[in-house]
This record gives sequence, C-alpha cells and structure tokens, in this order.
Amino acid sequence: MVVRRQASVKSIKRRSRKAQRAITGRTREFSYRGHTVEELQDMELAQLMEIFPARVRRSYNREMNHEQKKAFDDLLGDKERIKTHVRDIIILPQFIGKTIELYNGNSYLKFEIRPEMIGHYLGEFAPTRKVVKHSGPGVGATRSSKFLPLK
Repeated sequence: MVVRRQASVKSIKRRSRKAQRAITGRTREFSYRGHTVEELQDMELAQLMEIFPARVRRSYNREMNHEQKKAFDDLLGDKERIKTHVRDIIILPQFIGKTIELYNGNSYLKFEIRPEMIGHYLGEFAPTRKVVKHSGPGVGATRSSKFLPLK
C-alpha cells in the first residue's frame, strides 16, 4: 500500500495559479519607466529625454556626425529595412517595427526593433565577437595526456 502525502494549501494555490497562467497566457503590457509604447511614440524628443537615463541624454545633446544623422533620418523615415554600419544610435520608440541590418565587422546581422530595446544602442544587438566554444582536450594538449592509453 502506497501512502501519499497530503498537499499543502500553499502548493495547491501555486498549482492553481500556474494552471490559470497557462490558460490566460501573458497579458502584461510593456511599459518603459511607467509609460506605454503608444504614449512614448506620441512624445516629442525633449519629453523623451526627461525619461531616459543620463548617458542617453548626453548622447543626444551632443551633435551627431554625418553618418549618424543619415542613419537616424533613415530610421525615422518610411523605409522598413535599413542597412547600416552605424552602431552608436540609441533606439527611440519611433523605430519600433523597423528591420535593421547592422554590420558587426564581418557581415550584416538582421533584427527587428522591439519595444524592449528602447534606450539601448543599436550595436548591442549585433555582437562583434564570436563566443568561444572549447572542445575537450586532445592527446598532446597537456604533458600528462601523452601517456594516456589509446584503448
């Protein structure tokens, strides 16, 4: 005869919350510092700068160079796909939904701008370095591995 433990009230409530979450799915709407995407898109640049952190404000207060201005205008324009080398533009709410091909030093990486990317630099989403994946040590990799039996 198998004796089963009685479930605690806490675990029963947890199971019911998980089941309810699976039924409803994620209903949480994205917000950036308390503002929805629609509110952010309706704001002017000066109002956005009050919300953004200091690094972003400083970047936009300084003058953009010619390449940055061109890429910025392309992103604000009607184009859906933009191909660029400029990695130091901060993502604004007006860029959401655009597809960007960004150069990482070797090739162009394509990604779509989502609301979670607001306030980040474009270059953060196209890594320039490969992830190092080491394999196991081979014969001759160390002094002691020379004397391993090959059976």
